[in-house]
Amino acid sequence: MPKTVADVMTRDPILAQPEMPLSEAIKILAEKRISGLPVVDENKKLVGVISETDLMWRESGITPPPYIMLLDSVIYLENPGRYERELHKALGQTVGEVMSRDPVTTKPDKSLPEAARMMHERNVHRLPVLDSSGMVIGILTRGDIVRAMAAES
Repeated sequence: MPKTVADVMTRDPILAQPEMPLSEAIKILAEKRISGLPVVDENKKLVGVISETDLMWRESGITPPPYIMLLDSVIYLENPGRYERELHKALGQTVGEVMSRDPVTTKPDKSLPEAARMMHERNVHRLPVLDSSGMVIGILTRGDIVRAMAAES
């Protein structure tokens, strides 16, 4: 019988709240040696994910969009809205300001190969696992999948 997400997911993951100071989330990630946290509201409903990728803006900085000047007008060659979002992330002080919204999720009864395929296709490193009411009950990481593969061999 194929393994399901529930068979290998990490149960009761560490959760963050949107109002949590970013410094506290960074400390948790570093101390626990994990790369991301589900972010939940007061009802434990998923509202986003904070990950190392979200935090890279703070160190790497952001590049303004390319533009040209024409008759004293600025014409952006890329969407300036993306730059504004990146700037907001780089300057954010709380988890809610920096987190990625609308993360890819999965259900506990999904087969492990399906979940792994979804992670690969969507290029995500973790999937929050939600119950039928939308509450976070676990998290499936690439490491969980690799450990399941190792246990089979």
